[in-house]
Amino acid sequence: MNSEQLNVKNTMQAGGFIRQHQSMLIGMHQLTDVLLIWGFLAVLVNLAGVSWEICYQVAAFVSSLCYHICAHKNGLYFSWRGQSIINEVKTVFITWLVVMGALLCVVFVFELSEAYGGGVMVAWSLAVPAAISFYRVSARIVLREMRRAGINARKVAIVGAKEPGVTLAQSILQSPWMGMNIAGFYDNRVSVGSRPLEKEKLQVLGDIEFLKEQARAGEFDDIYIALPMREEETIKDLVEYLANSSCCVHIVPDVFTFKMLNARSREIGGLPVVSIYDTPFDSFDAVAKRLEDVVLSSIILCIIVIPMLLIAVAVKLSSKGPVIFKQCRYGINGEEIMVWKFRSMTACDNGDVVVQATKGDARITKVGAFLRKSSLDELPQFINVLQGQMSIVGPRPHAIAHNELYRDQISGYMQRHLVRPGITGWAQVNGWRGETDTIQKMEKRIEFDLYYIRNWSILFDLRIIFVTFFKGFVSPFAY
Repeated sequence: MNSEQLNVKNTMQAGGFIRQHQSMLIGMHQLTDVLLIWGFLAVLVNLAGVSWEICYQVAAFVSSLCYHICAHKNGLYFSWRGQSIINEVKTVFITWLVVMGALLCVVFVFELSEAYGGGVMVAWSLAVPAAISFYRVSARIVLREMRRAGINARKVAIVGAKEPGVTLAQSILQSPWMGMNIAGFYDNRVSVGSRPLEKEKLQVLGDIEFLKEQARAGEFDDIYIALPMREEETIKDLVEYLANSSCCVHIVPDVFTFKMLNARSREIGGLPVVSIYDTPFDSFDAVAKRLEDVVLSSIILCIIVIPMLLIAVAVKLSSKGPVIFKQCRYGINGEEIMVWKFRSMTACDNGDVVVQATKGDARITKVGAFLRKSSLDELPQFINVLQGQMSIVGPRPHAIAHNELYRDQISGYMQRHLVRPGITGWAQVNGWRGETDTIQKMEKRIEFDLYYIRNWSILFDLRIIFVTFFKGFVSPFAY
């Protein structure tokens, strides 16, 4: 150890003295949630002068059980460090909304509506998410002030003074409420005393051997290894050495160079793996997405059945050919599906070569021009949604010929097939629909499609559906 490293060691601040007790915090959250769900219902029933009968006990039990399952799935029982308060409150309300939906289904299926007092249940359904949110925000504030005072703060060392170590440091510095204090960087490739972040005081404190000495002395709470994959031997050696320290050790995979799609970690047979490209719809999310599609498409089809009949008559009388045009396209996981549309052209291309419609295209019929401009030609696709081949919201399905053309020209193009194609989508409501006569236009469409997949939620779907009524039906580029 050289003198410069010794000076650095002597000037480092002491870390927090309270270690992470995540299991205790999770248990506190779970217990508090159950107490609030049961407690508020019991109090409201008592205030209303109603007997605490079995129906209310069942409601409290079913709701607390469903909430526990959904909250665990939505990440409410994970560590708070790294999550924003706004997102946590939003997740609480979404989770409770799903629970209330499940409870209403039980009530209607078993015809139990008369057993419950309407006012009591309405007040309870509003009070519980507000109370849980208040508790979580209050707990956050208390922990934040404790961490600002140095209590429960965790001293962090970052191994790797280049990407992704610098990116990790920036994220931590932008979220001071997480209670993570960065001691500095450690790297064999960068000279001691250099500053990877020019505007910050963080320095490279030493090489990896110096880090080992400090870790063995218990200087850190957490060590983040952010070295590139090619440093495999260095990482392996460091991990083995740190097994004899009291530090929590984390590896930041060097996958930042990839455009990750729903990256997540998991275990397969006890072996940890990181998914770089993955679908956002698994288990509960898939059920919620499918339920959304079935309910909304059923309601919409009931509303548009008469307009669809009128459109069918107009298409049949305006030109020769079938009323419904079925074209083979890629669905989820790249499987071929037959997408339904009202025929709008005299030609029905569905082979290896599909020519996109252009402005003034002679193949478009008079009725078809109106249908394409207003997107009414796509109404039969709600039947595809009921069949499970499509979703109401998702990336628009392209002809197979276009998929084969663009998959080798646009990076990440086929990732849009990790979800079901949609009738409307984030790209469409942002104006990227219609003819794609340049590669740049298709690239922008794919950019918005992948953004949707990365950020999917039920609320995002409802937002897109709402915006579609104002921006998604008509476009100057739809011919």
